[in-house]
Amino acid sequence: MKRVLIVDDEPSITTLLQYHFEKEGYEVVVAHDGEKAVEEGTTNDFYFIILDVMLPKLDGFEIVKILRQKNINTPILMLTAKDDVVDKIVGLEIGADDYMTKPFSPRELIARMKTIMRRVDTEKSTPEETQEKKEEKVLKVGDLVAYPGKFIVEKKGSPIELTRKEFELLVYFMARKERIIDRETLLAQVWSDDYFYDQSRTVDIHVSHLREKIEDNPKKPKYLKTVRGFGYKFQEPEK
Repeated sequence: MKRVLIVDDEPSITTLLQYHFEKEGYEVVVAHDGEKAVEEGTTNDFYFIILDVMLPKLDGFEIVKILRQKNINTPILMLTAKDDVVDKIVGLEIGADDYMTKPFSPRELIARMKTIMRRVDTEKSTPEETQEKKEEKVLKVGDLVAYPGKFIVEKKGSPIELTRKEFELLVYFMARKERIIDRETLLAQVWSDDYFYDQSRTVDIHVSHLREKIEDNPKKPKYLKTVRGFGYKFQEPEK
């Protein structure tokens, strides 16, 4: 049975979510504070983690950082009590896979989880031969070199630290060099066309952060250009 970790300090929420997840056939483990969440997340294997931002002892952001630093890549959906774009950006930047604002529908939350896991399961089930070819593949544009199968990006021979979503976005752009790509296509291919809300702003935010890491001057990008009215284009820098 697939195990889900639910972390929230409000018993009414954990009880509600536990009911719905168990009804769907999942085993549920509940934690009501940050320290317990870290203990569970680092000592047990979970299919998915639902994590509130505001928690006693350690907040959700600290928990995500700790888990990712320990190379625990279990998908995480964060819950935030306020519709604050900063909270959402921070959560995505440090390694969370998605977020929802309270109040929320348990059915939508479970649907979001299934969407994320379909993508993760597809990656895991890649045939061995195809995976080997993926690992051998190298993408090079200007001074940037990406190794899709190894989760490595280098600029002038030095590694660049990217979040998983930034890496996926960069690889998607590099593989389609010189093409103009609109936000809707990026959402469908890099995120998911099953999302239940408009995330065009999310694309812009990730592009902005990506520029900060790959461009010499993010305000005057040479690689990742904005094509007004259409979307973005990744190109060889002009000499």
